[in-house]
Formats: sequence, structure tokens, C-alpha cells
Amino acid sequence: MPHSIAIIGTGPTGIYSFRKLIEHQQPLSVWLFERGVKAGIGMPYSPETASKSMLANIASIEIPEVVTTYLDWLQEQPATRLRDYGLDPEDLDARQFTPRLLLGEYFRDQLMELVRRARNAGHEVEIRESTEVTDLRAVEDGIVLDTSDGPVAVSFDRVILATGHDFPDEDEATKTWFPSPWSGLIEAKIPVGRVGIMGTSLSSIDAAMAVANQHGRFSRRSGELTFTPQSEGLTIALMSWTGILPEADFYCPIPYEPLSAMTDAALDDLRTKGVTLDGIFALFAAEIASADPAWAARIALHDLDADSFATAYFADREASDPFRWARENLEEAERNKASQITVPWRYAILRMHEQVEDLFPELSDTDRERFEAGLKKVFVDNYAAVPSESIRRLLALREAKVLKILALGEDYDMKRMGPKTRIQTKGATYTFDTFIDARGQKPLASKDLPFPGLRDALLDAGQAIPEVDEAYALQDCPDFAGRVWFGSIPWLMHDRPFVQGITASADIGTTMARDLQRDVEQAVRPRRRRRRMALS
Repeated sequence: MPHSIAIIGTGPTGIYSFRKLIEHQQPLSVWLFERGVKAGIGMPYSPETASKSMLANIASIEIPEVVTTYLDWLQEQPATRLRDYGLDPEDLDARQFTPRLLLGEYFRDQLMELVRRARNAGHEVEIRESTEVTDLRAVEDGIVLDTSDGPVAVSFDRVILATGHDFPDEDEATKTWFPSPWSGLIEAKIPVGRVGIMGTSLSSIDAAMAVANQHGRFSRRSGELTFTPQSEGLTIALMSWTGILPEADFYCPIPYEPLSAMTDAALDDLRTKGVTLDGIFALFAAEIASADPAWAARIALHDLDADSFATAYFADREASDPFRWARENLEEAERNKASQITVPWRYAILRMHEQVEDLFPELSDTDRERFEAGLKKVFVDNYAAVPSESIRRLLALREAKVLKILALGEDYDMKRMGPKTRIQTKGATYTFDTFIDARGQKPLASKDLPFPGLRDALLDAGQAIPEVDEAYALQDCPDFAGRVWFGSIPWLMHDRPFVQGITASADIGTTMARDLQRDVEQAVRPRRRRRRMALS
């Protein structure tokens, strides 16, 4: 009998897991469970949560290849299909940002090709679409899954959890209040009025586009993007503590060039001495000073530390009009892309975030709190830069007098008052007819798991957060340890503050599947170092 493996979730993490698994020489029986209508698309890229106007925040050059690269796949598509998504077949390139829905179609096609290849190689593959897994139960010979269609009549030797992001359910939304952009906003008819959107990231921008496109249209005139309202009285407010907008995606060499200060040897030395936030910042500052001494001098880097750097980093933006800053930053980013110019300090910060994330689990609780309050914001601002077209759309809405930005400060009160939402700050009160919370994924704990059997086992084992090893296999959880690999991103965020996006999904999925392959081949599983998973 072939080893039986269940993959719960068929977004990018599940797909990259499956791709690696089917390299196994011996035949496997792999079941793919997807609660959506079509396997392979992934929640952020599905018609239920995205529209054609919403752009993916990743280009082909950054997407790990599944069967073919994203660019190769795009170039194989009919011209009519591409034009339907607003793409010119003659203008396709590896650094282009495309609609999320099109990226979802790519992953769907790639999964289907993987399934075909797996079956040809002798693997058994079962796909269960429109099937939500509701529980995992440990039995003597494996793991049994309960689903929305009833229990599966197979016990699995191993299970990979690849359920992806976890946002409030659509049934928590009302006609005027949406707990996330994924809770029915795409299908909802938003009336003309005052619309408030909490957050200023790409998810928030997408939420603004979902509303704006119901009441007007974007068009290009003399190369400039404009927005023409078709309804009077619509206002959209994006808001955050500081009221700053993300910057436009910047040009840089990919794959990343090696770092000069935050090297592997330097990180090993830091681990030997003991990882502290101040030790990390010393390497961080040395890298920036080496890469861009002029910028380091301009922000007085030599006078800054791990707690003050973020304040200096954001100071000029916070003091500027957000739309003027956005326009100037956009012009700079587009000039640099055209001339292939890299801004050294931006590139240095981008390349360091993965190294810093690897060190994060070794920080003390106090240093974790300091990091969350300061440097984390810098890294997120840097790697979460948005497509230039998203900035153009914001500027077009501003010119049409539809969009404004609100800086709330840290001390504000938000209250739902019937169908309306009121936000009160120290200096002003804002009332919105429709409100969308678009602040992104929050870290989740064991108590939030949607699988009662696994949830109770983790809590009974005293695990407020699932404890996994470096390959994401559950540890010290009776009946589930050694049987379940835990790659669901919201539950990993406590120890991996930047664990977002397709590249992270590819890394997690490949790591889990490679480890599971070894586990299948070995009768006795070697003892491993456990990754610390503590509430921060």
C-alpha cells in the first residue's frame, strides 16, 4: 500500500508541497482538499476575493517556478485572454505586476499539470474541491479527516496543513461593515457615501479600488491615469496611525547580491555571543553605512539605535503631504526602473529582512517587543512596496477629490453605531457610512484553530502556539506529533514576523514536503531541534 498523505489547502503553500512530494521515487497516495470551488487558485487570487483591477504584489522574476515560470505561462496565453486583463501581449516582461486573478489562473493550470505528471509517474492523486476539512482526529493507524461532506473513508499516514491566510468569515460582515477585504466586499454593492478603510497597505488600496470601480472609471489621457466619478457624494478615507502611504516598488538586482556586513559568518558570530536586538542593529547599521554612506550621513545613522531608527526613517514622510510624497516617489521609482538604477540603502534593507527573521526566534521577549515597535515597521515598509500602478490609482482618486488620507495617531477610539462606524481621535471625530478593516493578517494561536481535535490536543499539551521544528513538523503533541506538518501562515507569524507572500509559501511547502519524504523513507525519525514558538 502506498503511503497516504493529505494536503489541506491548495493555494501556493499546498502547490509547492505537492510539487516536491511527487518527486518521491516510491508511489504515494496524495489527497488534495480545497474548500473553494477550484483547487489551485488560492484565496487572494480567487474571483470571490479579488477583481480584475486588483494587482498582485509580486512579479514573475520573484515567483518560484512550479512547472513553468509565470512569464513563460503568460507568453503562452491567447492574446484575447491577456487583453481581457488589460495586458498587452507585446509588453510582457519578468518584472511586470499583473492582476491577482490571472496569477490565480496560473497556479490552477500549474497544479493541474502537476497532477497529470504525478499520475503518469505512478502516484495516486485524489482532488476534493468544494470540500472544507472541519476536523483532524488521531486514530491508531493515522489521521482521519472530517469534512463538510462527512468523514473521509481513509486514514492518512501524514497530513500537511497548508490552509493559508485566515480572515474573519463573510457571515461576520454586514452591508456597511466588513471585518476584512475578503469578507464579501467584492460581491457587495457599496452605496455612495463616506467610506472608511482602516490601513494604507496594498490590501487597503485594493479595497478602495473595489469601492471606486462601482462608482466611476479609470482611463488614461495623454499618458496620465484619471478617475471620472459617475456618482456624486462618494468619499473614501484611508487611515492609519501615521497616515503615510506605501512607496512604489523599486528596481533592484534579482537574485539578491550578497551582503557585506550581515554575512553568514557575522550571524554565526552573533549567535555564539547571544542574539540581541542591539547586536542585530549593529550589523544592520554597518550594512547600510557600507552600501550607502551618503544616505547614512543624511539620517545621522551614527546617532541612531534599534529604537530610534524607525523614527528617523519615517520622519520626512510623516512631515510631508502623503500625496505629494507619493507622486515624487513614483517619479523617482519609474526613472530608476527605466535606467536600471538601484538605490543602495533600499536594496540593503530588502536583502536583510530574511536574515533578521531567522534571528528573531532567539530574541528575548523584551527585544521582540522593541523590534515590533521599531525596526519591524521599517522592514515591512521596504519589502511591501506596491506596484506603481497602485500609486497612480491613488493619485487619480485624489485628483478627482474622492480620496483622502487620515492620520489617526495611536490614541483613537473606534465604535460601531448601528450601520455607521465612528472614529474619535484627540483632535477630530469621523463618521463613516461604510467601513472596511484592511489591516491584514493577524497572528493566530492554537485556540483559533478550526479543527477541534487538533486544537484540543495542542491546548492539552500546553501549547498556546503550535510548536514545530525547523521543518514545520508538530512537536510534543500526543497522537499528532510526527504525523502533521504545520505550514499555515497565521500560526507561524509569532516566530516569523515577515512570513508573507508566495516566496514564503514556496519555502515552507518545499521544506515540509522534503522532510516528509525523508520521514516516509526512514522507519525511525531522528530527534530534532525544536523551533521556539512563544507568544510575543
